[in-house]
Amino acid sequence: MGGIAVLIPAAGASSRMRGADKLLKQVGGRALLRRQAEEALRAANHVTVTLPDHDHPRAAALAGLPVQLVAVPDACHGMSASLRRGVGMLPPGIDALIVLPADMPELTSEDILKLVRGFRAMPQPTLQQGCAEDGTPGHPVLFPADCFSAMQMLDGDEGARSVLAANRNRLRRVTLPGNRALIDLDTPEAWRDWEQRQDALDPC
Repeated sequence: MGGIAVLIPAAGASSRMRGADKLLKQVGGRALLRRQAEEALRAANHVTVTLPDHDHPRAAALAGLPVQLVAVPDACHGMSASLRRGVGMLPPGIDALIVLPADMPELTSEDILKLVRGFRAMPQPTLQQGCAEDGTPGHPVLFPADCFSAMQMLDGDEGARSVLAANRNRLRRVTLPGNRALIDLDTPEAWRDWEQRQDALDPC
């Protein structure tokens, strides 16, 4: 049995944040990107993080963590650039790759493990996609190794939607608590609203 890898695409420009870097925003006392990497490390055998370059401030947020950093100089071409380069740098013997968005602060290591358990429980390789409690599909998404070649041929900013569509006959949905499979924070307003909700939930 081979390993499970997690890819965290973090090479985007965070352009909708109007000057701020969403992946360096503090969540629970740590940069969001570091939080995502730490959650991934608890659940996977290997973690890859794509970055605009190795000198980017996001790299400093990951200091000391045993993660593979992959520079994506063509990140301006969209999410596919991160997926292509990340998949291309995976070590041998990986059974499946989980794409974990960097800007979804409610996803946890247990959510990742739910996808892994679903994958391991099936007799044949399947794709596993996190979804909200109402069934709305979201993230993260697990791709078995036989999808890697298709992922290395992706183009544009549609992510891996074409790979999901081509494999819909073996796609399983995995229900995660609440809406955590859907909550991503791309704008200052989204961050403000989310932080206000977190404050309201905090009994202290």
